[in-house]
Amino acid sequence: RFRFGPFGNPVSKQSGKQDRMVRLNVKRGDNGLFLFDTTTNTPVGTVIDQLVEIYNGILRIDRLSREVEQLAEFGIAKPVEAVGLTDEQITEMKIKDEWTPRCYPSGGSRFNRDDIGRRTGNAPLENMAEVLTKTCADAKKAVSKDLIASRQALTYDMVKEEFEKIKGAVMIVYPMGLPPYDEVQHILNDTEDLSGRDDGKSVIPSGEGQLWWAGKELNRDKKLADYVGKNEKTTIVAKLQKKGGGAPVREAAVDEQTQKEMMAYAYRKQEEWKKLEEADEDSYMNAAWADTNALKNRLQGTGNVGFGKLR
Repeated sequence: RFRFGPFGNPVSKQSGKQDRMVRLNVKRGDNGLFLFDTTTNTPVGTVIDQLVEIYNGILRIDRLSREVEQLAEFGIAKPVEAVGLTDEQITEMKIKDEWTPRCYPSGGSRFNRDDIGRRTGNAPLENMAEVLTKTCADAKKAVSKDLIASRQALTYDMVKEEFEKIKGAVMIVYPMGLPPYDEVQHILNDTEDLSGRDDGKSVIPSGEGQLWWAGKELNRDKKLADYVGKNEKTTIVAKLQKKGGGAPVREAAVDEQTQKEMMAYAYRKQEEWKKLEEADEDSYMNAAWADTNALKNRLQGTGNVGFGKLR
């Protein structure tokens, strides 16, 4: 849809003119999420869909990372009917586990009992486990809100790349694959069931996103330029919401850090005024009108008498 001009700005194929850029500092509630670059000529609906895709992708990486970290520590999941049961109970109930012999970690395994009873305890060796945990840590960092401080914008391709890296690490450690009921496999296949879970409450379903700016909901059928103008390099703070969530809380006049600095400054000034007031309370003692011998000295003509330097 776009090619790029000499300064990196997208150029519309239809008009051949450079589209004006706008940067969105995307938040949900008071939490900063990521920076996103687009053009003022882009329809609001398109922008919302792109933001939702990135946001849900970040959440998906977080869920996958949590499960992969469990995979690294306790091995593959038990069959659904065996979850929470002891080995004795599994034997007694004659529950068969046909996937554990197939889904063996590369290089061997070490036993680490899962007290919750969700996973078999046949964990990969430490060097293989580190491949999983380090890849997850790097992926979460690559899409974290820390990018806002470094002024780096996020794209869906970046999110997708980190997801694929975790998927690749799982394939390295488990070359024979995972059981189809393992939550890691569900996330990789995009077949996870989030209904009734807290994780599901955070996800914004496709087509149900809303974008707010300056206390207004942006109309999906309009373009960003209709709201932010056509000024180049405009930066706005935009709130991403789920439909039915109502208007988000408006941004504070100053950010948290600036507010702390203002309070510290006000406290210092208050202390300075206290010291000045204390000094003023005692300063009258040096005033001429407070001298009890002033009248006597005037009558005797010695009020302004000074003494020269004695030799």
